Amino acid sequence: MLRGGDRSVTSTLILATFCLTKALNAPGACICSTLPGPIVGRVDVSEAASISAQIAERYATAIFEIAKENKNLDGLESSVNDLATALADSADLRVLIHSPLISRADQGAAITEIAKKMDIAPVMRKSLALMADKRRLFVLPQLIRALRALLADERGEMTADVVTAKALTKAQSEKLAATLTERVGKAVTINATVDEKLIGGLVVKVGSKMIDTSIRSKLDSLQNAMKEVG
Repeated sequence: MLRGGDRSVTSTLILATFCLTKALNAPGACICSTLPGPIVGRVDVSEAASISAQIAERYATAIFEIAKENKNLDGLESSVNDLATALADSADLRVLIHSPLISRADQGAAITEIAKKMDIAPVMRKSLALMADKRRLFVLPQLIRALRALLADERGEMTADVVTAKALTKAQSEKLAATLTERVGKAVTINATVDEKLIGGLVVKVGSKMIDTSIRSKLDSLQNAMKEVG
């Protein structure tokens, strides 16, 4: 049985790669022609992120409630963790969920096969297929964060979204979780992602509170200050 924590998960994405290759080699293939709707003017990045988060939260709420009703929150959490690991390890999977060149049918077939081989919980597997059909797979990272937050809240915990320039070690993650737990007075679980653009430091978000100690943020602040002086 293949789990998302197994780095060999990349080998299960042959179908996804095939779908992308087929799309790229199709006569007259063009990203614009396969987008779900027209593009008018510029898209505000923060607005797009907000819309993605809203979509993800709706799916997350439905998935969580069904899993809770079926008394399978443990299975859901295991599936969420496996998918998070797979997304981090596999460039093919990231292409699959984001590329507009892959048709709905091919995207759906690929994600269904991947979910089956990873033994993803039934409610999650069906939701992924539905998201592919609706062209919503691109919100999978936000969906994972939303589900982790709901699962943590169910346990009386909080989830801290942590972005670092390099992956945290187990010891660093545990130390950070302990520090945040002491600060907020509630058990905190870490949802860590990597953004090499940060250069160094980290960005932590717990609930509505954000702590930004990244070098990138400091450089941006310095650059803005210099512009004002000039």
